[in-house]
Amino acid sequence: MCGVAGAINLTRPQGTPFPDLHAMLSMLTHRGPEEAGFYADGVVGLAHARLSIVGVNNGLQPIPNEDGTIWAICNGEFFNYVELRDALRMRGHHFKTASDTEVLVHLYEEMGWEAVRELNGQFAFALWDSRRGRLVLGRDRIGVRPLFYTLFNGQLFFASEIKSLLTCGIPRRIDSHALAQVFTIWSPKAGRTILDAVSEVLPGHLLFANVGSPDLTTQQYWRLTFPAVSEIERRSTDDYVEEIRATLADATRIRLRADVPVGAYLSGGLDSTLISSIAQSQLPHQLHTFSVAFHDQEYDERTFQYQVARELGTLHHVIECDPDSLRVALPDVLWHTEVPLLRLTPVPMYLLSQLVHKHGLKVMLSGEGADEFFGGYDIFKEAMVRRFWARNPTSRVRPQLLGRIYGHISDLQTISPEFLQRFFGQGLSETQLPYYSHMLRWQNTGRTTRFFSPHLAQSLAHYSVIDDIAAGLPADLMDWEPMARAQYLEITTFLSTYLLGSQGDRVGMAHSVECRHPFLDHRVVSLSNSIPAAMKLRGLNGEKYVLRHAAQGIAPTNIIARQKQPYRAPIRSVFSGRPLPEYAQDLLSEQRLHATGIFSPEAVKLLLAKVQNSPALSEVDQMAFVGVLSTQMISDYFVENWDVHAASRRRELHMTDVGAQVA
Repeated sequence: MCGVAGAINLTRPQGTPFPDLHAMLSMLTHRGPEEAGFYADGVVGLAHARLSIVGVNNGLQPIPNEDGTIWAICNGEFFNYVELRDALRMRGHHFKTASDTEVLVHLYEEMGWEAVRELNGQFAFALWDSRRGRLVLGRDRIGVRPLFYTLFNGQLFFASEIKSLLTCGIPRRIDSHALAQVFTIWSPKAGRTILDAVSEVLPGHLLFANVGSPDLTTQQYWRLTFPAVSEIERRSTDDYVEEIRATLADATRIRLRADVPVGAYLSGGLDSTLISSIAQSQLPHQLHTFSVAFHDQEYDERTFQYQVARELGTLHHVIECDPDSLRVALPDVLWHTEVPLLRLTPVPMYLLSQLVHKHGLKVMLSGEGADEFFGGYDIFKEAMVRRFWARNPTSRVRPQLLGRIYGHISDLQTISPEFLQRFFGQGLSETQLPYYSHMLRWQNTGRTTRFFSPHLAQSLAHYSVIDDIAAGLPADLMDWEPMARAQYLEITTFLSTYLLGSQGDRVGMAHSVECRHPFLDHRVVSLSNSIPAAMKLRGLNGEKYVLRHAAQGIAPTNIIARQKQPYRAPIRSVFSGRPLPEYAQDLLSEQRLHATGIFSPEAVKLLLAKVQNSPALSEVDQMAFVGVLSTQMISDYFVENWDVHAASRRRELHMTDVGAQVA
């Protein structure tokens, strides 16, 4: 895993000075602390900070083809590089390194941009084709690895993180639409960022920049899709189980490819347990597993984590997160996420990756993606019950089923059945809406926008986040099963943008830890998307039905039968009933709120009184508090006081080997 950065002159004369590639890369050394490599030819500049995992001894990037007309840098991995390299050698290509990135260079020589279709991995790359005067930026199918870009003064700049682009002097302004999206769907829409000058390459897309043209073009090489109801193949449970086992086993096998040890995250739930079980069965040595435990028992799963570790025989490591550790780590987490948060869930993952780093590991496996693709989330159950209720809206029995879904949220247990019925009954009959499954969640989260300043609220008066999302949905979405529609929304508005970003790549790479996701192998994705909804969700206790059958004989029996406990982190106990930390007191002061202009100081003052004095702080108020605090911090870091923070956090390129190649 690595950090990439670079620039290309599009309409400015050849020889125009580049931004300082060293400065760009100095903001990314946490992603790749071991080697730095550069290439520049007067038109394009490429920079790479390396975390050596494959081809440890000779994988310095950028990597050229035989005649030096094509150069590539990559953040991530091509897990099928062994098979691709063997086939390319058979066709006469010569390899100088053991790096998987070199496969891309030779594959591009043969196939052009369509080479990306052959790659099985999680990646963000830049490839310079000097013969065509073309720079190609590419991102993996699901969006595991980030890649940001901006056009400024006739040049295109790109990097693995936004902070690298800010060294180039680009404008720094909060994007109000993106902020509204964060306060509704927890993150900016795919392709947007919190800064209006910076965009992100979309998952499953390529971006082309051609010398002499100010216009960028895109090519979608893969799209997330589900079969129409009339096209769904009906097969037996045993057929699906056999194929899931074989595909998932191979997806795990190729993700164990590394020249360094590979560990696994273990939550105590089905998904991570299944991946850890498969990995341990394929390794000749004990697997290192790592878990988060919480001081707050409502969130703690350590009993199940220890049990799985004992049964699998792994070397297990646990970090316990208490309120103080979460409060202290939040500022560093936000420096790395580069986007406001409405939850604290990325903070424990940041601390966990720190523990992994302390134990000397660089690569981890995870069970991420199973809930989205095999139907494990409560929101899928909620949509199913609401559709059932909508067939008989006057029923007093059907809405009671909703009380069985969210038993893990203690606040809901104290609310009257009448209130719950009114809440879940909103828009009940609007089942024809393509976003029916997520409508309540988005509307509920959107209540946090009431803390926006009058000026910001007025500027957003004619903008609807939900309408914006609806406008970009696939034309054939309504041909799919209702559950498939819900899965699509969950994957594209939450998994790719939040879980794999703020809660995944960014907090892992903060400590130079790469996470690999077998459930996100595109072969597993294609298989899971072909499975009928009834095979995924069977009743309120039947989430991930077919996956649980596939896990039998592989994972411990009681873990297979265990009902999912969503991963959450406390907020109330971290901030309530005690003085706010100094950074929060400063950022939430009336003076700072007025200066930033994003939130209403009067509304925030009332919110702070609730946070510090109310023992019954609602879920929405908790999200609003974290959202306001984190937005103020993001604005401080990347808009108002960027130069100060950049100077204090920049790391010089004091690495074991710094390579430079200039054409």
